[in-house]
Amino acid sequence: MTAEQILDADFLGVRHRLLDLAASLDRAGRAEGADALPADDRWIRIKDALTILLEERTDLAERVQMLFSDPYKSDWRDQR
Repeated sequence: MTAEQILDADFLGVRHRLLDLAASLDRAGRAEGADALPADDRWIRIKDALTILLEERTDLAERVQMLFSDPYKSDWRDQR
């Protein structure tokens, strides 16, 4: 598929997800305790992910996934 065909096929779904994300951020920003959000690691990661998505790259999904992933530990099987 061409880039235009992909955009044609995915536009409404992407638009829906962006609006849903914006609504979630709005709710959190208006809620009691919103002043503590800038120090919350989850909020920071969300903001960092949005910054990644604005970059003109072709590895956005990988970079966002890694942002939300724990570092690999070779001894993970021993940590039961």
